Amino acid sequence: MESELLNFIKMKKIILLVSVLAVTLDPVFSKPRFGEKFGDRLNVGFGIGYASRYSSAPVIHLNYEFDVARNFTLAPFVTLYKYRYSSDTYRETVMPIGVKGAYYFDELFKAGSRWDFYGAGSLGFAIVNRTWYSGVPDRSLYATTDNLYIDLHAGARLHLSSVVGLFLDLSTGISTFGLSFDFK
Repeated sequence: MESELLNFIKMKKIILLVSVLAVTLDPVFSKPRFGEKFGDRLNVGFGIGYASRYSSAPVIHLNYEFDVARNFTLAPFVTLYKYRYSSDTYRETVMPIGVKGAYYFDELFKAGSRWDFYGAGSLGFAIVNRTWYSGVPDRSLYATTDNLYIDLHAGARLHLSSVVGLFLDLSTGISTFGLSFDFK
């Protein structure tokens, strides 16, 4: 019980730190010198993530992008999924937290102003809360979630208006579909 409380406190501190960094760094980096601006965007996604070697789980994902350089953004993110391994083994809640770096290929693909295409990588760590059911003899055989979080992405966004867009983010771990909200 004490370790769960400590993990919860650490998680709150990390979320606060990522939020403060996003707010603090955004005014510094959000004004690119040239090219299209991709930052100042909140992305809210839902999808499917890798839960174990045998199964996947529904996912909720949030990130906020800010411009760093021409065609390149950084986005602090938080993701959440819950998973239950059979009815008699364990359940876990996993919350990956980190930063996603994205490079936009709009110039290369000669995409119109309604479309964005990107490749990205995410790096962070996963906070894992695992609850075991009684009678599990060797717990090490079942739990496979790693605390290091690395993910590669390929994505596209369709701008429906100057404020709202739809995106599809396919990745090696957590793929999402969702809405983008521009604050430019």
